[in-house]
Amino acid sequence: MAPTAMSSVSGALSRHQTIEERRRHWLAAFRTVRAETERRASFLSAEDQIVQSMADASPTKWHRAHVTWFYETFLVREHEKSYVPFDERFPFLFNSYYVAAGPRHARPQRGLITRPNSEEVMRYRAHVDAAVERLIENVPEDMAPRFFEILEIGLNHEQQHQELLLTDILHAFAQNPTNPSYDSNWQMPRGVTGPREVNDFVDVPSGIQPIGHDNAGFCYDNELPRHEALIPRMRIARHLVTNAQWLAFIETDGYRTPSLWLSDGWAAVQTDGWEAPGYWRQVDGTWHVMTLGGLRPVDPASPVLHVSYYEADAFARFAGKHLPSEQEWEVSARAGLIADGFGMAWQWTRSAYLSYPGYRAAEGALGEYNGKFMSGQMVLRGSSLATPDGHERLTYRNFFYPSARWQFSSLRLAEFP
Repeated sequence: MAPTAMSSVSGALSRHQTIEERRRHWLAAFRTVRAETERRASFLSAEDQIVQSMADASPTKWHRAHVTWFYETFLVREHEKSYVPFDERFPFLFNSYYVAAGPRHARPQRGLITRPNSEEVMRYRAHVDAAVERLIENVPEDMAPRFFEILEIGLNHEQQHQELLLTDILHAFAQNPTNPSYDSNWQMPRGVTGPREVNDFVDVPSGIQPIGHDNAGFCYDNELPRHEALIPRMRIARHLVTNAQWLAFIETDGYRTPSLWLSDGWAAVQTDGWEAPGYWRQVDGTWHVMTLGGLRPVDPASPVLHVSYYEADAFARFAGKHLPSEQEWEVSARAGLIADGFGMAWQWTRSAYLSYPGYRAAEGALGEYNGKFMSGQMVLRGSSLATPDGHERLTYRNFFYPSARWQFSSLRLAEFP
């Protein structure tokens, strides 16, 4: 998780640039990412920003403060010995899961933190921003490589929380009987709706194929090391499964047929009363879905969203197909075979979230970023409509528990000879 090359979050950066050029580069990147968080939060009221609708979600105010804590903890306190913290209580409130960084407030209780209020969080962000910008402009040249390395991780970390900010507030709004919208002008991304070919499967390059990041640009440690994997003869769907296809699954009793489901998935169907994807509901006999633009009719041509791994696996079995492995997905994406791999929905694979051969987590608290979650979760690939520009890449490994539905998650199918 500590690469030496530049991430797409802030554009290309040549190794031959001077230290002053690098300072200007990172200063612009820092300001851009910080501004995007505030832009996303600007659609929300102070009341919106404190709600926590479930234990897996966090309030917007907490997201804004947590990413600030990250810079303060791993950059500012390490490099500016004269730094005066904004508030010594904040590390306890806004640490997430970094055990080595100290104790923390319980995750399910983040919505109870009404104080500090949003204005104080804004001042906290400004306080830390000023310290980070001072360091960007003044960090000694011999310390600059490590400093900019951690800054880059912080920027990508904040972009992850920019996506979570949207998924979490959508979950909260979906619990509200008035069906509020995050942005009434919001529309589905262009280029993802329209008819799909019935037989849109294409051959995937088989044999021994390289998997993982090639060290050209930023990546997280779970994308390394690059290694080889055996890809069988198979075909993958160019497009994501659509709402029309999912409606057929519903209408043919897909949610009432236990033979389609994994045991834990069938238990979730019964326990949670699943009858359709997350945020779907019937209005006057017609399926609607809660979106960032409010409650809208389900568009049959759009990719299905907010489905769990259990649902994706059941649908694949219903269709007589499979989910691709993450390696098969990556090879297909690298070969340009999938038409909507990015910018709409994370795509479930049949791969458990495990380490690559030879994986080693980073030392210290930052080593807790990915490695310790490699148990009981499934890998998703691609990116979603909530992913910030520049944060997607072929080797990105997202991961969630198989019952999760509040993310913009979808699926594509695979078939074998």
